[in-house]
Amino acid sequence: MTIVVGYVPRAEGRAALRRAAEEARLRKTRLIVINSNRGGPHLDDEDAVEHERELAEVRQRLDAEGIEHEVRQLVRGLDPAEDLIAVANETGADFIVIGLRRRTPVGKLILGSNAQRILLEAPCPVLAVKAEE
Repeated sequence: MTIVVGYVPRAEGRAALRRAAEEARLRKTRLIVINSNRGGPHLDDEDAVEHERELAEVRQRLDAEGIEHEVRQLVRGLDPAEDLIAVANETGADFIVIGLRRRTPVGKLILGSNAQRILLEAPCPVLAVKAEE
């Protein structure tokens, strides 16, 4: 079994990672953590260093918890949705975990484009986790 989780260093990414780690422990399965960035002008050097620092902390935390894992920082110019779907296909993932931001009542009418695309196009079930307030 394999679980793929989309991770960003914000509340929704941390919520998704927590839940994915819980599921990996329960199921005794491998966890693949994906941090996807478009790169180029969308990711400056300071952001890249910060993302790598955050991912090092993620690796340490998962090692400490004894969870079999792989952490990938993808800077391929693709949308995060494309990267998560591609990795899910490549690994034969059993499911994907994504984090959602809390939204205003009007914002709830419109789901984020990446989340919507993952929900509609993923080759496996998707678990959407709300960030804590």
